Amino acid sequence: MHLEGTILHGRDFEPIEGRVVVENGRVEAVERTETESTDVVCPAFVNAHTHIGDSVAKEAGAGLSLDDLVAPPDGLKHRLLRAASREEMVAAMRRSLRFMQATGTAACVEFREGGVPGVETFAAAREGIDVDAVVLGRETEDAMHASDGFGASGARDGDFAAVRGATREAGKLFGIHAGERDADDVDAAIDLAPDFLVHMVHATDDQIERVADSELPVAVCPRSNLVTNVGVPPIRRLAERTTVALGTDNVMLNSPSMFREMEFAAKLSDVSAETVLRMATVDGADLAGLDCGVVEAGAPAKLLVLDGDSDNLGGAKDPVRAVVRRAGQADVKRVVL
Repeated sequence: MHLEGTILHGRDFEPIEGRVVVENGRVEAVERTETESTDVVCPAFVNAHTHIGDSVAKEAGAGLSLDDLVAPPDGLKHRLLRAASREEMVAAMRRSLRFMQATGTAACVEFREGGVPGVETFAAAREGIDVDAVVLGRETEDAMHASDGFGASGARDGDFAAVRGATREAGKLFGIHAGERDADDVDAAIDLAPDFLVHMVHATDDQIERVADSELPVAVCPRSNLVTNVGVPPIRRLAERTTVALGTDNVMLNSPSMFREMEFAAKLSDVSAETVLRMATVDGADLAGLDCGVVEAGAPAKLLVLDGDSDNLGGAKDPVRAVVRRAGQADVKRVVL
């Protein structure tokens, strides 16, 4: 298979005219050559933080505080998840996963509520859908063993030292929310030596230095933070000090569209389009230990082809900025996963 057009090549997304040669599911070569195609070929996205189970409760709870919405064990989302049947959960999650696939998401990092049954329900929802997932069980150590690791709600919500140790012994990922409401739980979260942090909206300069010293990746979710009225993550300060990836967070609050998240992050922060695209692709892959997020020889062929001559993208002078700040589902020509 050959894909031609403007290729956003490598980790720096250098725009080159040419073709991507795909064989046996991997990029065999990226060739510079003249082409008549106006397509834009870029890496498929990695959504670094999702709660896909919330698909059963889209747009519920308008006006509620963060704690009333999502705090375990009795926030609105947790009550709605408990009330939904397994069939309802599977059907709702499948719809979100299909949307993610159609909009170019190659993989997500899913914090999966509901213990072992929740992990199993997510697996059922993914059947036949080509979106990879790093699934982090929640609530019980058994859920960690049944999944790819453990996704902790936050250091103020309990003592996670034992499950952190068990996760490390199992050789699996441990991620934890921190600094979403305030800075009070950040140091305790870092003390657990997690594999990554989520949110860090209220992180202090000293805490960001701790993150940098520990080389801790951070997943930021700016649309979610604005919806829950907790503030704006310090994207530039974090990106200057560590790996920052982009996530869409709760489907209850936002669609799992990486196009929307990129545009919002780019226009909200003062970082380059290349930085934002990296946050949405290879940095998310690095955070999750995945082998994707870049278009270069030898990489998996997880690619997104956009119509560079669509009414929306036609005439764009900077293809990276156009992908980050302007592109959307209507511009998707092909998704290769």
